[in-house]
Amino acid sequence: MFLWISGFLKGDDAGDFLKFEHTVRPECESAILDVFGWKSLDEAADDEWHLTSEQAQKIAAVLNQPLPTELELFIGVRDSILLKSNSLSG
Repeated sequence: MFLWISGFLKGDDAGDFLKFEHTVRPECESAILDVFGWKSLDEAADDEWHLTSEQAQKIAAVLNQPLPTELELFIGVRDSILLKSNSLSG
């Protein structure tokens, strides 16, 4: 299992098209779990969680890279790993 961040356009009219995805590397997982007060990936495994701007800022600091502020960001757990990070827009 691994943490995965996804981003979608804000607003109801935007559609459900994935615009950003980032697979969290294992060495960053513990610090990101701390942002939510989770002890393990099992605590996050049931759902995808909408990131507040504060959570997104903390996660960006852990990852040492900016996260897109123009998107609705979510974090969840996936079963297989695809170590990638990219913006899917245009």
